[in-house]
Amino acid sequence: MKMKEITQIRLENARLLAKQAGGTTTFALKVDREPTQMSRVMGSNPTKNIGSKLARHIEACFGKQSGWLDYDHGIRDTSDSYDANTMPIAQPLRYYRYPVVSEAQAGWFAECVVPYPAGMEERQETTDYEAKGSAFWLEVTGDSMTAPLGMLPSVPEGTLVLVDTGINPAPGKLVVALLDESNETTFKKLILDGGQRYLKALNPAYPLIPINVNCSIIGVAVEAKTKL
Repeated sequence: MKMKEITQIRLENARLLAKQAGGTTTFALKVDREPTQMSRVMGSNPTKNIGSKLARHIEACFGKQSGWLDYDHGIRDTSDSYDANTMPIAQPLRYYRYPVVSEAQAGWFAECVVPYPAGMEERQETTDYEAKGSAFWLEVTGDSMTAPLGMLPSVPEGTLVLVDTGINPAPGKLVVALLDESNETTFKKLILDGGQRYLKALNPAYPLIPINVNCSIIGVAVEAKTKL
C-alpha cells in the first residue's frame, strides 16, 4: 500500500476516534496533544499528516493494537463534511454484553459467578458499561422498588438493572441480595441506621429487612433500562 493511501486511512480512522471521543478537543486531551495541533492534523483541510510515531501513540491511548490506524476497517464517516470544532454526539468506543437472568439465577452468582457457561445464555443485553466483576441484567418484578410519584430513583416492574458483582456494596447503593433463610434473592436499597444494616424498598408500603450474617450481597446495580 502506498504511503499516501496509508496517510488517508490514518486520517479517516483518527477522525472516527475523535467523533467517538466527543470532538477534537477531547481527542487531543486523551492523546496528550494541543487541540490546535490536532486541528491542523485532522481538520477539513489538514496541513500536517499523522506520522507513524503519532499514529502508534494514538492507538495506545485508545487501547488499539499497534498498526490499527493504518488499516481500512470498513468503517466510514457518513457525514457530509468534517468540522474540527463541531462534532456529533459521542458514541461509546466499545459495547459489552451481559446475560439477562431470573431472580433464581441471580442467586447462583453468589455461588458460581455465572449461571451458565459462556455462549449458552438465553438472552443478552448490551451496554457501554465495563463491569469491574462478573455482571448480569436482572429484570425487576413486583412494585417494591417503585417509588412514590415524583420521588427518584424509581425502578418499576419490567426494568432491566445491570448488576456488577465487583463493586463494594456501600450503604445507599441499590443491591441484589441473597437471603439465606428463604434462599431468595431481592433487589433493594442498602441502608445503615444505628449500626444496623437494612434492605429498604423504594416503595414505603414495604417493611425494612434487617440483615446481618443472614444475607449475602451479590452485586450493586449500576444501570437501568426500560423498554416501552
